[in-house]
Amino acid sequence: MNPTANSAQARSEADVIAAFIDALWMERGLSENTLSAYRSDLAHFSQWLTESSGQGLLKADRADVMGYLAHRVAGGVSRRTSARLLSSLRRFYRYHIRQQSVASDPTERVEAPRADRPLPGALSESQVDQLLAAPNTQTALGRRDRCMLEVLYATGLRVSELTGLRLDQVNSTQGVVRITGKGGKERLVPLGENAVAALEGYLAEDRQAIAPAAQVAEVFITARGGGMTRQAFWYRIRHYAQVAGIHTALSPHTLRHSFATHLLNHGADLRVVQLLLGHSDLSTTQVYTHVARARLQALHAEHHPRG
Repeated sequence: MNPTANSAQARSEADVIAAFIDALWMERGLSENTLSAYRSDLAHFSQWLTESSGQGLLKADRADVMGYLAHRVAGGVSRRTSARLLSSLRRFYRYHIRQQSVASDPTERVEAPRADRPLPGALSESQVDQLLAAPNTQTALGRRDRCMLEVLYATGLRVSELTGLRLDQVNSTQGVVRITGKGGKERLVPLGENAVAALEGYLAEDRQAIAPAAQVAEVFITARGGGMTRQAFWYRIRHYAQVAGIHTALSPHTLRHSFATHLLNHGADLRVVQLLLGHSDLSTTQVYTHVARARLQALHAEHHPRG
């Protein structure tokens, strides 16, 4: 292709992309950042097409799409990025199917690669000990917070399950809590001695001291007499992490992740951990085996003379 024709095709491709971006903005009202990402994805694909086959965007076929994705993967892009690239191309070609600019969608039978699942963050056992020791247990509110942290780490509950825990769900005699999780599924989760002791002390004295007139069914209450909210407790966790000098990035599920990882580190069966966490699919729980393995590898590298 001579330089003049090449330049003309480049202008034509740019016009095709610009028209699609304008249509997206009109139809969807997407942000400039999102539109910019579409524009960039299509421009890179267009350039690759020109260099590899001389074809334009509207002439590409399924082999071109698959070849481009393979090219990007070979260049080191993640599966998540590949999935986003395919999503951009898919929307572009579906738009042109509606416009009758192309006869078929070249992305139609191209499967998106599964996005990399980020490993959940977990605290070390010593960091958990530091976090549990952070509340001021000389006050009723401090003992409430210590109790909540103890229960959260002992059970692996979701924060929303902890803050929504009702008095009738707690059986301190048997040492269990009855949880209704996602999809309305119930599970019994053992508390452990430390959490039972903290709960019994809190329910016997501290709950009444915090809000004598409280009439709510939730176990954990605020000074105003209402149930503790997920957001308020998450704020308390971050505060105690600062008090404990923990600089690891935290999420609302950090203690849940730590619970699962530490169980597996100490030899717990994966299916038992699945039941305790309330996962319907074992594959969801299996991500913790990677966390546990990564932790063991780090310890080996740190302490073994030939690590």
